[in-house]
Amino acid sequence: MPGTDLPLLTEAAHEAGRIAVSYFKRDHQSWDKPDGAGPVTEADLAVNRMLEDTLQAARPNYGWLSEESEDSDARLDKPHVFILDPIDGTRSFTEGSRTWAHSFAVAQEGIVTAAVIYLPLLDLMYSAAAGQGATLNGEPISVSETQLLDMAEILSARPNMDSHHWKEGQPPGFKRSYRPSLAYRLALVAQGRFDGMLTLRRSWEWDIAAGDLILREAGGGCTDRNGAPLRFNSPSAQVDGVVAGGLAVHQALTGALKPTA
Repeated sequence: MPGTDLPLLTEAAHEAGRIAVSYFKRDHQSWDKPDGAGPVTEADLAVNRMLEDTLQAARPNYGWLSEESEDSDARLDKPHVFILDPIDGTRSFTEGSRTWAHSFAVAQEGIVTAAVIYLPLLDLMYSAAAGQGATLNGEPISVSETQLLDMAEILSARPNMDSHHWKEGQPPGFKRSYRPSLAYRLALVAQGRFDGMLTLRRSWEWDIAAGDLILREAGGGCTDRNGAPLRFNSPSAQVDGVVAGGLAVHQALTGALKPTA
């Protein structure tokens, strides 16, 4: 149940923060993953080991999908599944930035029901359970009420501005900003600090599952780039981009984008 899974995820996030901070800005090993999949560090693996030990013991019948664990088709037959990014923003972690996050979620039959995004160095704990609203450090949060895309500030990487993505041959006239952690981008939109976010490449579920629920529970819209609701625990563990924001901004963004084939 969402109400019982959320305390479990919250406790795990606090312990993950303790472990990760113990490696931060200290000598630790890091490697580049194959096929340009980005870096991984001792900290990522240490957090992942803790998650495997604690969460799988607490919920032995749940499936498992983590960026730092070998994937298995066994999760596809499970009604519930953990979807975890031990450290979202590993490159930022290695560079000494403070905006990396732990992103943990539980999905039931493809829909996220409990989620946390925790930034230990900023003391920010975003959380949500299905039907219970979203909070930041225990206080309710909600998306912005901006109505016009031209007045919006959108979190987006520069490649998303390329003309071939947009029906009019150019992006709408919103202000663009950026944060390296995809989970943190979703949380900032849920908090109302930014009006929307988008990423148009195929995205790993562990980067976005927690943010999807937190943003929707904060009153926003969160879909793939074509406007379809996000579904999780797929065989590929990926979704076709993410568009999120307050309801008006979300609708305007999805309406302005060219649909994929």
